[in-house]
Amino acid sequence: MTTRILPAVGDLDAARSVTTLLSQLPDAEPATPVGDSTQLIDTLARLAGEALDELPEVVLVHERIGPVPALELIREVSLRFPSVGVVMITADASPNLFADAMDSGARGLVALPLSYEELANRVQAAAQWSAGVRRHLTSGHDVITGPGGTVVTVTGAKGGVGATVTAIQLALAAQASGHTVALVDMDLQTGDIASFLDVQFRRSLVDLALITDISPRVLADAVFSHSTGLALLLAPGEGERGEEVSDRSARQIVSALRTRYEIVVIDCGGQMNGANAAAVEMADVALLVTTPDVVAVRGAKRIVRMWERLQIRKAEETVTLVNRFTRNTEIQPQLIQKITGTRVASVAVPANFKELQASIDSGRLHELDPKSTVKQALWSLAGELGIVKESAAAKKSGSALAKRSSGAFKNDRGSIGRPRRRRDGSGRSPGDSEGTR
Repeated sequence: MTTRILPAVGDLDAARSVTTLLSQLPDAEPATPVGDSTQLIDTLARLAGEALDELPEVVLVHERIGPVPALELIREVSLRFPSVGVVMITADASPNLFADAMDSGARGLVALPLSYEELANRVQAAAQWSAGVRRHLTSGHDVITGPGGTVVTVTGAKGGVGATVTAIQLALAAQASGHTVALVDMDLQTGDIASFLDVQFRRSLVDLALITDISPRVLADAVFSHSTGLALLLAPGEGERGEEVSDRSARQIVSALRTRYEIVVIDCGGQMNGANAAAVEMADVALLVTTPDVVAVRGAKRIVRMWERLQIRKAEETVTLVNRFTRNTEIQPQLIQKITGTRVASVAVPANFKELQASIDSGRLHELDPKSTVKQALWSLAGELGIVKESAAAKKSGSALAKRSSGAFKNDRGSIGRPRRRRDGSGRSPGDSEGTR
């Protein structure tokens, strides 16, 4: 049996040494090494999207891989791609590190400098384990395979631009189309999802922060089941406790959520910290919300540049949503795209806060009028981001938007659709002076 091996080694000299030794192993098919954790996860996700059999049997993770630490990367690979055997390469083969690696999901440890015999034994053992797991996966239907659920992060260019309203409506749109959805409030100090949805809660993200192995039962205990069907994981009621959620905790929480839910929407707020930065790095879709004014656009540019400097996410991999949009504003979406270097969503949310005010003041944003142009724009955005299921009727017509008669969005006449245009062609409604907040 041919064993496909994917090395994840950041150092060029070490990568050449590993590749040379792997090429000498019998029946081994080493792939070109990937240089960082992001590239490794992206490569595995792409292969898993094609087919389970396309994944390599063995992944080698060097201890100096970055920017995600090796043990955290091993944990993420093990959770998202359970049929892949992970072997860690390290200069410190101590019993403590061996125990930590096993707890993270590694199938073995290889000490530096590499020896042919030890590497061959570890790779063979991991490959055999992988083959057994794949036989089990192909015979059963209850085991999660592939990259897991889709993670969407929503970040505000600054406070008050509408990130929370956007995150809630995206989650509602995905849930109404038939997905299982988790909505996470990772605005750890000033999160307001509970207020917007009229929720009284006891558990929060902090309750999961110190747990090293988040089981489905532990996760279920921390999640609040909302009447809409959304699973809510909320920010702590005491803002100072947000500091207890580290970037490592955030990675574990997001990885656990994506193995249990098809769509995970995370509200990252307008301030960056280690936890929500880790979420943005792990996200399949990173949405940045801004308003068409100088201060907000500068904030959006600042965040994008920071993400690039910290190797969290490239500008071209970010989608920007323009909120509170009016046609007569001086700053148009095309200019925002040029300034930030991101891709601006084709959907722009109209400035019509009057539609939202009653729902927000009552804490019932999930009961927003389906005829609201703001809601229709945000649900249309959900379709553009690919987090809603298309109905059979929509697929047959080639449309990405589901009609109400198709039943794709149950009990909601605000199914994905662009805001209605006025007869004067302006596309604005009488309340186009304010927007979501």
